[in-house]
Amino acid sequence: MKKILYVIFPILAFSIIFVNAFYGHLIFASETQEVVNKYSVYVHLLSEWKSDSKNIIFDVTNSWHKSEKNANVNQVFNAKSKDYNTNEIEEINGKSFVELKHEFSDCQEEWQPMLYRKAVDTVRHEIEYIQGQQLSSDPSVSVYPDIDNKNYDNSEQQSKIKNGYVQFFPICTSKDTTSYDYSVKTDNKELGFDVYFVSSSLQREQFVNGDFDYYKKSGCYGQNKQSYSGTCNNIKNDSGLLVILPDDLKPWTTKVTINLYENS
Repeated sequence: MKKILYVIFPILAFSIIFVNAFYGHLIFASETQEVVNKYSVYVHLLSEWKSDSKNIIFDVTNSWHKSEKNANVNQVFNAKSKDYNTNEIEEINGKSFVELKHEFSDCQEEWQPMLYRKAVDTVRHEIEYIQGQQLSSDPSVSVYPDIDNKNYDNSEQQSKIKNGYVQFFPICTSKDTTSYDYSVKTDNKELGFDVYFVSSSLQREQFVNGDFDYYKKSGCYGQNKQSYSGTCNNIKNDSGLLVILPDDLKPWTTKVTINLYENS
């Protein structure tokens, strides 16, 4: 049965792409007030880092709801109008890195996916669902299983991440306080990540300085994980997700996938 599905799904994806050439604007038209922003963050760690691998890719999906006054306003992301593809040299933990953000709009504009990408993402989601790597049957929502890092225990993880790499991902909302579902996974099987909902981007520096605070309610954080999903309630509109990796990356590019969904 699974082998048949592996054949059917690619054919279905190709059919969607082909039909889209003529009717795509009708097929994917939507009246929903949900806004979707997809972007990537590419990080290259410079020579001060001890990791063998110096590259991290964060693929982010951030979905939120428009306010009523903006419900009928579509602000489509226009790459040509933004200098969104610039390199920035930064420093954290006394170590330098280069960060490149691609299609990041800082919650100002919404992203309209290329339809072939949407078809491929749908197929990938279905395959992951069959394999048990994905718990949601809805292709627009990703829920990953709770998988602990088994390579070492949590006490060692907390020691490792003190000198690790920290990335902040802002939420988007039109409310003063809101609730978010989220899921995070990594393809690096040699180490774990920590993930925390925090009150603002300032907590990234606070973590480095050892004076770090986060939402401590159940579901708002995960420690020493390779895959994790949760829900964090009553968070402020400047909040976001911190993802922390130890400075112990092995010789391949580490990819981290992050999904954020505002509850209506």
